Amino acid sequence: MISFSDLAADPRVSRQIRFLSPHYRVVAAGLKDPALTGVEFVPLVSQSSTVGKRLRGALLLLGRQYQRYYWGGEAVSGAIRELSALRPDLVLANEIESLPLALQVAKGAKVLFDAHEYAPLEFEDLWRWRLLYQPYKRYLCHRYIPRVDAMTTVGPAIADRYHADTGIRPRVLTNAPEYEVLEPSALEPGRIRLVHHGAAIRSRRIEAIIDAMEYLDQRFELDLLLVPGSPGYLEELRRAAGSDGRIHFREPVPLSHLTRTLNQFDIGVCYIEPTNFNYRYALPNKFFEFIQARLAIAIGPSPEMARLVREHDLGVVAPEFSARSLASSLSSLKSERVHYHKLRSHRIARRLSADPNRELLLELVGRLLR
Repeated sequence: MISFSDLAADPRVSRQIRFLSPHYRVVAAGLKDPALTGVEFVPLVSQSSTVGKRLRGALLLLGRQYQRYYWGGEAVSGAIRELSALRPDLVLANEIESLPLALQVAKGAKVLFDAHEYAPLEFEDLWRWRLLYQPYKRYLCHRYIPRVDAMTTVGPAIADRYHADTGIRPRVLTNAPEYEVLEPSALEPGRIRLVHHGAAIRSRRIEAIIDAMEYLDQRFELDLLLVPGSPGYLEELRRAAGSDGRIHFREPVPLSHLTRTLNQFDIGVCYIEPTNFNYRYALPNKFFEFIQARLAIAIGPSPEMARLVREHDLGVVAPEFSARSLASSLSSLKSERVHYHKLRSHRIARRLSADPNRELLLELVGRLLR
């Protein structure tokens, strides 16, 4: 398993390790130890960033020197040293940055690639990223994905796009967490508690959720459990909330306690404006975490999430991406209806948990090893 991430804090990668480690000897290479019994950890280094290194990297990317940029980076060259002695039967590469490395480390063994999201349009809303990294990510995908033995990604639309680009048809492995034995919490009379959690990333336009509170009556309260993301953005959100006593910023909780913390709320707001391709077709962790927490769900018209919300009657879909539209959809909900949607989440929680993903991953790995 190779991932240039914190293996304990990366929910998708951590789940993969937990799925596989009871059945196989798993060597996990990443930035931080997954801290799982029986899993061997190989520490990788992250790419250091100095002005000189950033300038050299930018020149290589602008000059289309993609092989030199990739293999000359200290993170990849250090990983080769750490992993060169391994003789794996299968390598699972997480995200496109680990795939060329995984193919080399595999030494002809099978390679399963989990793309996560669609790499060539990851931050298409940022002009610097489009200039420097978009051609590079497209190059990596076209050069290396056709060499994999199997591939997974987070949702159907992204799978379709990869298939159109590379000829490889990915299987869909959603971001759903493990099934939680919980009951929907009771609503308090005259009170509807909204919650949103995750990274404070400016591209996600979280301020729209705060702005929606201006159009909602006094029944509604909003709690935000955010970890810092884009520099300064969390403070901007605090300023946007101003003195509205119905908006609360809470300390984020560890992943192991997240679902039970969310369970005390009523509606999970999974509003993500389509500022880039991956946000347009998002099926994020938080959507499935809201289901495990037995919450009603409120979203914008994001097609992948809207399909599941409508199919299972989990909540409301705003007709457009705006604070006023989101507020209008929420305002239509009476307490009885919120409770009904919470019961619908409860009913579908097992089906939309990690259980089907565990079976899919074990089937894929078993088939490749056979």
